[in-house]
Amino acid sequence: MTSPDTATVAGRRVRAGGPDAPAGGEQTPAAGRPAAGGAPARRRRRAPAWLAAVPLLAFTAIAFGVPAVAMLGGALTVDDPATGVGTYGTGNLTASLQGAYLTALLGSVKLSATAAVLAALLGLPLAQAVVTSRSRALREAVLTASGVLANFGGVPLAFAFVATLGNSGVLTRHLGLADRGWNLYSFWGLVVVYLYFLIPLMVLTISPALDGLRTQWREAARNNGATALQYWRHVALPVLTPSLLGGLVLLFGSAFAAYATAAAMVGSAVPLVTLQISDAISGNVLVGQENVALALSLDMVVVAGLVMAVYLPLQRRSSRWLA
Repeated sequence: MTSPDTATVAGRRVRAGGPDAPAGGEQTPAAGRPAAGGAPARRRRRAPAWLAAVPLLAFTAIAFGVPAVAMLGGALTVDDPATGVGTYGTGNLTASLQGAYLTALLGSVKLSATAAVLAALLGLPLAQAVVTSRSRALREAVLTASGVLANFGGVPLAFAFVATLGNSGVLTRHLGLADRGWNLYSFWGLVVVYLYFLIPLMVLTISPALDGLRTQWREAARNNGATALQYWRHVALPVLTPSLLGGLVLLFGSAFAAYATAAAMVGSAVPLVTLQISDAISGNVLVGQENVALALSLDMVVVAGLVMAVYLPLQRRSSRWLA
């Protein structure tokens, strides 16, 4: 007669729980549990995921946070001409919105908006032609060239245009542009120079959005009798509108913050806020206007913030279509 904890299987007697079970009904410790009388098992604790972002947050705080605080503090500090003691006030902000400073701020907004709109209108069809091209080599070549040209600016760009389209430039003399009223050192001359790097930047910005347009949408519109113009008007452009606005914001910011190209090419011929900031810091016009320059910088930050406030809600709305 067998005991309760054993049984006969194929002529053999095995204990309950398998042939490897301990005799006498003893139970082995469960996995992960500390054995009786033994040291408790140590569990590995994983570090929080946000710790990986600490270096980036620290770099952002140092590179952007500290200058922003210094700019805000300087913009709100008004120096007394007699004693040289600084007190907090809004005198610098008031001065930055009057006279030549206000003219320069409006001039930068006008120049940046004009160049951004023209670059968007010219860059969108170029990007569409590249995206829909069957030649992979052509697409890679255009995108690579756009990446290079979008970062080409400053004094080298100004020199290239002065040598090409300046008063004694190669094309100016051969095409007789001076007799037709062309002047590189003017508002529209600066717009042409800015388009050199803004159009490639627009191509890089809008190409991913154009890739997100599904071919099924075009086929469905064509099957319902829509023309190509109707497809772009009622389907493609409404979906691309937030991305286009985002591209405009990026182009506007790039042109709004540009300094070296305009300084090397037009100097003070075209009133721009970046040139006014440089003059105020270096004391070319008035001495002791450094805090006014910081106030002008704060005005630029406010303008950029207002533009971004319009773009962000529309970007979230378009992400549902292009995802």
